[in-house]
Amino acid sequence: MNDSLLAALQKAKHYCAYQERCHSEVRDKLYSLGLHKNEVEQLLTQLIEENFLNEERFAIAYAGGHFRTKQWGREKIKYALKQKRVSDYCIRKALALISNTDYTKTFNTVADKKSATLKSEKNIFIKKKKIKDYLQQRGFELSLINDYLKEI
Repeated sequence: MNDSLLAALQKAKHYCAYQERCHSEVRDKLYSLGLHKNEVEQLLTQLIEENFLNEERFAIAYAGGHFRTKQWGREKIKYALKQKRVSDYCIRKALALISNTDYTKTFNTVADKKSATLKSEKNIFIKKKKIKDYLQQRGFELSLINDYLKEI
């Protein structure tokens, strides 16, 4: 391995050690360093073997983090992970680790907060539409939203 490749490997290791990364992020980073396809694939393989890069670990960290901090729903998390070209297996595994109790509690908190901001809205249909749109944009499932709206 030549010096420039070793330097790129060190940068990639540092990049991966700083926070969990998905394969596509690291691949893009390596290409931005001016490496060619075969060099990039060689370094990716080495990073995976040395456990600097683990897509399953990334998906779990990403899903958990975005659920807890940004209060995203499963749909939005799934879409964001697909955008990062994470495998369906890893996405399913990550979403399965979000407990249903926490998920329901977070959903109700987000929905109640939105509902409280619309207290002055007199038209119940407009109010429900605004709540529905907001919750869908946050990535919550339509069935969950509809059940919530029936209670109003």
